[in-house]
Amino acid sequence: MSQPSRPEDDMTRCVEELRAALTLHGITLPSLRVDLPTFAGAYRPAEGLVGLGNCNTATARALTAVLRGAASL
Repeated sequence: MSQPSRPEDDMTRCVEELRAALTLHGITLPSLRVDLPTFAGAYRPAEGLVGLGNCNTATARALTAVLRGAASL
């Protein structure tokens, strides 16, 4: 019998999948991570938070181009 997944496991998987998808487009967000304070506070969003972090303007432009390209499909 499998155990139900924990929210932090799902969030970690989400971050890993996002990182892999961005990598397919040559984009790296060095600060991409699970937002750990999500688990420390009294109020926790149902799905937790993902910290996208900071990136330089070249990375922001690359991400913008990928999103615009995907929107036009």
